[in-house]
Amino acid sequence: MTYPTTTPTSRSFSYGNYPVKTSQMMDGFETRILLGSKRTGVEMQLQYNNIADDLAKNFLDHFESQKGTYLTFDLPAGATTGMSSSLAGAIPGVSDTQWRWAEPPAVTSVYPGVSSVSVKLVAVLV
Repeated sequence: MTYPTTTPTSRSFSYGNYPVKTSQMMDGFETRILLGSKRTGVEMQLQYNNIADDLAKNFLDHFESQKGTYLTFDLPAGATTGMSSSLAGAIPGVSDTQWRWAEPPAVTSVYPGVSSVSVKLVAVLV
């Protein structure tokens, strides 16, 4: 099953950082070693406000099909719809990695037949 192509109402992301190992010596000298060439810890939070319950169920179904936070998947272009291409391109993982669920989707019932869904994803280097 693919990630739902519904365009989010809002999105935010944590840019992540390069993996660095720091060692503090007794004399105060610090050694820093760069352990990789790509940022890790990149997270994206997506909000889907006031969508039909059937669409909200697609997020729950996708979470189940990915065995929760276990499997990785491609993020559809719709997840960055509404962002400038330069900003979307700056988000690590949008085009060059896969994503996995960071936690189960949170569904809030707005009124009968309409819900809002909050999603948190983590970029996975492949």
